[in-house]
Amino acid sequence: MKPDGSQNFHVADPQAGKTLAAALRFWLSGLSWSKIRQKIATRRVQINGNLCLDEERRLRAGDVVKLLEHSLAPPPDAADITIRYLDAHLVVVEKPAGMTTMRHWEERNWSVRRCQKQLTLLEMLPRVIAEAETRRQRPDKSRPSPTAPSRSRKDPNRAQGRLPMVRAVHRLDRDTSGLMVFARTVPAERGLVQQFRRHTIRRSYLTVVHGHPAAQTIRSHLVRDRGDGRRGSTTLPNTGQLSVTHLRPLERLGPYELLECRLETGRTHQIRIHLSEAGHFVCGDKVYCQPLFEKPKPDRSGAPRLALHAREIGFLHPISGEPLHFEMELPDDLRDFISRLRKNRPQEGTASE
Repeated sequence: MKPDGSQNFHVADPQAGKTLAAALRFWLSGLSWSKIRQKIATRRVQINGNLCLDEERRLRAGDVVKLLEHSLAPPPDAADITIRYLDAHLVVVEKPAGMTTMRHWEERNWSVRRCQKQLTLLEMLPRVIAEAETRRQRPDKSRPSPTAPSRSRKDPNRAQGRLPMVRAVHRLDRDTSGLMVFARTVPAERGLVQQFRRHTIRRSYLTVVHGHPAAQTIRSHLVRDRGDGRRGSTTLPNTGQLSVTHLRPLERLGPYELLECRLETGRTHQIRIHLSEAGHFVCGDKVYCQPLFEKPKPDRSGAPRLALHAREIGFLHPISGEPLHFEMELPDDLRDFISRLRKNRPQEGTASE
């Protein structure tokens, strides 16, 4: 048991494949099934640093299950989703940290009851849109809100009385906050997917990393398994997906750096992998803080979560061709984190721009 009263359990081969509840029952043999389920339901269990409310979650070898002394704050819900732009074909939203974008393919066949325990952004968004459209209807049709479609521009895929359809065209990691765009129609989905494939969508992120990387462009080919079950870069010829990240240092924060990352491509975990392989892993990252076949690097930054924020997104409207551009300020948790680092940095620390 740690000083804060928490307990860590490392999943070995004998526990791999077991449900979270079954594994906790094995580790905490003195507790009844009902007590185990209560600890999960009251937000006292994390898997690899993420809150888990699903007692049926299957564990994998190498997972770290943490039992907390006290309950965590409730995860974000529909009330924490902010719509920045809305019309009949697409919606741009501010995603809060701690919310999964969409179900992993392994979860597609989960029961409704199981999914309801932790809804994804994609599952919550239809109701958020429906409520926004109802709330923003105006009697004066000559002056519609720029973020609310007029009565004559209803979602063409929406049947009477049903929630609007929403289609994901990209994703953000669970603990990454920031801007996302979703399609509402098939033509919009096709148009946005083409822009993502052509790498014409502008996306920039803010992050805080260990060390002080120089302005540079990182290119590598990413594969699903670098050799230890994690994604990473490969040097094998004709293997992996080309991934390009442009780095621009913004401000020195003692031993850390506030950094802008602009994506030329958008592969899974691309920024986190590129920065880690360059020796500058993201503060709060519990996965890519560990070089291949080495022990995890210590993180003494005090980051409240993964210090990564999707600040900017820009693209052409897939139907009208209108240029659209959005920016989002840092959320309070990362802004406070950066303020603490500024206060603690040496007096001689200066901006690196």
